[in-house]
Amino acid sequence: MFMGEYQHSIDTKGRIIVPAKYREHVKDLFVITRGLDQCLFGYPMDEWRRLEEKVRSLPVTKKDARAFARFFFSGAVECEIDKQGRINLPKNLIDYAKIEKECMIIGVSSRIEIWDKAVWNDYLSESEESFAEIAENLIDFDL
Repeated sequence: MFMGEYQHSIDTKGRIIVPAKYREHVKDLFVITRGLDQCLFGYPMDEWRRLEEKVRSLPVTKKDARAFARFFFSGAVECEIDKQGRINLPKNLIDYAKIEKECMIIGVSSRIEIWDKAVWNDYLSESEESFAEIAENLIDFDL
């Protein structure tokens, strides 16, 4: 399980350090793809396979299902963790998430998210203001 938030820098080659706590839960490979809210989603391979099965079961006849699958899978890449604990993000994903120099790597249960630090701080400020309302809206999910 991934939790917590860590600040790191991305180097000129697009490499970021995966926090040691996260590396404990992954053998040596993450699948990184475009996420929601202008961040990247990262999955250990076993979790990626479970998610892939769910997305593959969506009805191809539904326009939204096709769009989601295209968006999600077309940006996906396997990122191997090197000996220094880094992964190399491709330029298209760096550009998508608008990662410049400082980034935040956060744990969200079964996945990690990689954010540009400024974008994360903006998102956090906005969502903190409405956290009580968000929690109230999720009451139907038995949280």
